Amino acid sequence: MFSSFKGLFSKSNKDVRKRIYVTLLCLGIFCLGTTITIPWASRIYSDLGFLEIFNLMSGGGLQNFSIFALGVSPYITASIITQLLQMDIIPYFSELKEEGYTGRQKMNKITRYLSIIFAFVQAYALCIFYMSSMGTVNMIKTALVMTAGTAFCLWLGDQISKKGVGNGSSMIIMAGIILSMPRIFTGAYNAFIHGTYSLGLGIILFIIFILVYLLVLVGIVYTQLAERRIPIQYSNRTTSAYGAEQSYLPIKLNAAGVIPVIFAQILLTIPSTIAALFKNQSVINFINKYIVYTSNTGIILYIILIMFFGYFYTYMIMNPEEMSKNLNERGGYIPGIRPGEDTSKYISSSIGKLTIVGSFFLTIIAILPVLISRFTNLPSTVTIGGTGLLIVVGVAIETYKQMESSLMARSYKEKRRRLR
Repeated sequence: MFSSFKGLFSKSNKDVRKRIYVTLLCLGIFCLGTTITIPWASRIYSDLGFLEIFNLMSGGGLQNFSIFALGVSPYITASIITQLLQMDIIPYFSELKEEGYTGRQKMNKITRYLSIIFAFVQAYALCIFYMSSMGTVNMIKTALVMTAGTAFCLWLGDQISKKGVGNGSSMIIMAGIILSMPRIFTGAYNAFIHGTYSLGLGIILFIIFILVYLLVLVGIVYTQLAERRIPIQYSNRTTSAYGAEQSYLPIKLNAAGVIPVIFAQILLTIPSTIAALFKNQSVINFINKYIVYTSNTGIILYIILIMFFGYFYTYMIMNPEEMSKNLNERGGYIPGIRPGEDTSKYISSSIGKLTIVGSFFLTIIAILPVLISRFTNLPSTVTIGGTGLLIVVGVAIETYKQMESSLMARSYKEKRRRLR
């Protein structure tokens, strides 16, 4: 699996190592920025609730009101919105989608402008919720600093994408989550070893905690890599001409990634956000009892929303009709399935079955932290699974694949050069 990385330190891969150093430098700057707090802002001591995922992405910077408190989360929000707008909702965005490279460039600019707008709105809303006693001028100053921090994080992400390794925004999110992970194990260690348990029992429980964490991590990796390969044949190609290599149409088990969980969390927190703005205590109590995803009915709503968005987002990024059309235009077909509508139905059925399994596993991982906090006496910082771990695994796998393909291509070119 790691054979292609053997030549990473060879002279021919000097530029690859340079890309890795640039990536590490940018991530180091981001980690340093999460520790620099805004002088006049105060730390948030209350429970962040749904904002915990954004605090996790920023390496704990949101709770401390650091200059990188928002990280690149506004960019993620803007990206999701622009993707939704391309689904024939607004003709202009649909046209940009069909323009190819030029359309993508325009869409990237629009996404970044939206990111800055969302960053200021989110920052100012946070100031209203947690620093209302500071005064309007200080709140605007804080919002501007946090918006500038997001803009700088986006610039760092661009440098990683252009001169480093992997997708810049994803790498920054992963770095923020990894930065928060040591608190999980230190919290578990203090709870088990220095808590109410005896020393021997505490050590055993701590070892079990680590083993369960690793087991969940392996399960996430397996699910992220799992895919169904539908065999494809081409009418204008012969199997022998291509070294007896079979073509496949890969369909991932969890094609939607972590997006359904983020959608579900945001949607469940809209009522509490509106109630907090109007400061209606009776409505707030009702929402906390029945709608917040840590309540009994809230967990059920949370599960339903994850399953729904799992289907919605998967079919949004994997349109069976478009896949069937593209396959037909290239002269390809699924053996035993007629081209056209039958192929579209077959692909749709395959995606639906896989999405059920993938969304079910995604739901289990998402609700694990809620169940652990409910049925154990562990601190709220100690979690197993959750959105953060899903993001880290997904980004790590994609970055590994990108580096592996790059090194394999270089190795192939080097061999061809020697043969000449």
